[in-house]
Amino acid sequence: MQIQFASSAPATVRLMARIVNQNDTPDDLDAALIDGAKAARFAGRAGQVFEHFTMTEGTLTRVALAGAGEVDADARALNVEKAGGALTARYLTSGETEMVLDLGHADFSGEEAAGALLGMQLRSWRFDEYRTKLAAEKRASLESVHVINAPAGTQEAWERASALAEGVAFTKHLVTLPANILYPETFVALCEEAFKGTGAEITVLDEPAMEELGMGALLGVGQGSRRESRLLAIRWDGGEEGERPTAFVGKGVTFDTGGISLKPPPGMEDMKWDMGGAGAVAGGMLALVKRRAKANIIAVMGLVENMPDGNAQRPGDVVTTMSGQTVEVLNTDAEGRLVLCDALHWVQEAHNPARIVDFATLTGAMIIALGHDHGGVFSNDDELAEQLLSAGLSTGDKLWRMPLGPAYDKLIDSPIADIKNVGPRPAGSITAAQFLGRFVKNGTPWAHCDIAGTVWSEKPGHAHEKGATGWGARLIDRIVADNFEG
Repeated sequence: MQIQFASSAPATVRLMARIVNQNDTPDDLDAALIDGAKAARFAGRAGQVFEHFTMTEGTLTRVALAGAGEVDADARALNVEKAGGALTARYLTSGETEMVLDLGHADFSGEEAAGALLGMQLRSWRFDEYRTKLAAEKRASLESVHVINAPAGTQEAWERASALAEGVAFTKHLVTLPANILYPETFVALCEEAFKGTGAEITVLDEPAMEELGMGALLGVGQGSRRESRLLAIRWDGGEEGERPTAFVGKGVTFDTGGISLKPPPGMEDMKWDMGGAGAVAGGMLALVKRRAKANIIAVMGLVENMPDGNAQRPGDVVTTMSGQTVEVLNTDAEGRLVLCDALHWVQEAHNPARIVDFATLTGAMIIALGHDHGGVFSNDDELAEQLLSAGLSTGDKLWRMPLGPAYDKLIDSPIADIKNVGPRPAGSITAAQFLGRFVKNGTPWAHCDIAGTVWSEKPGHAHEKGATGWGARLIDRIVADNFEG
């Protein structure tokens, strides 16, 4: 969907939309529309939409009002975004190809107005690539939005927001692709294409390179698959020369059967999105690079497929990680932490980051604890944790802080190796985080985001259709923008 700015409404467009504040009564609209909105109990609450049809000189016009909520609400920015998203949700498949959006009646700042456009763009993303018999009335028809009466600064703010929309769309695309299409090599290829010509530096480690480095944990996960594993790193140096980068590390298990510790069949198809952490990191990095972020960033993604095979890793095997620590693999379905531990060690050795944030669909226990509205964040650094929590509140990618501590650490001590990859059933998400913490060098601020419950949704939201949510890409963009840019 194209968003373009205009000085006036094109005469050919018959869908006219306006965003209004809660309890505002437009006084320049048709009386029937105003009375109809009151009769329908339209009050301008965030995301509320009212539609009215008028006939002017023989031409039928659709007029839509979308609510932005209260002007002084704490969640004002997200509420305005919801208004934009609601308009797209209502008219994306309406048969209309164009919309005029009037932003001159809600006292928006340029940033808020751009937020409404961001909501529209985010909600327009669909995945119809494999639909060959989609009914006409279910196909996306809305192709362009003509923005009029935009407040000062809107176009500049939209340039930044549109880069974010592109990054979130990339995350959604990666998370949605089926595992016969998306596997480590094709994940790399899609990223190489997306970042082509941006100035970002891409490094790819194949299996021989990782073997030479001693990444026994990551390679062990993928050894049962016909698809070769990869480590993908994308570096962007937009900050001060020599300044240590911020590292984002993503779990990229492109399909997770559980390996020899096979998952039950019902719901296993969902495990195509077990690469949601790597998807978030790739999309967040694309947003940062596209908007030329003034920061040094390194994004690292460990990419594997976890399959049962005659060569697959067995429960009870002991593997040696790149750090030299040994791991007793009690459950091959606790594979994400094995991928991440080598990726975490590699990024510290190769790039000496100032701080590390990892993203992973790591544990089902996280869904039991927090459901689908929050991801869990574990951190050894209070300042970094607070920065993530704040970024989550402002973007809607919400996090809830979870504990770490020596008492939990004891639960993953192994009798025959340095560490075992699972603890007992209680505190499953915490012991997974404790495992990762053993691979973070002393003094390095680190946070682990367990996003198992947030990357995929069984119902639509204001910024996504049912399916991939794009969760995490916005969080990455915002924490950098708010804290690490010069």
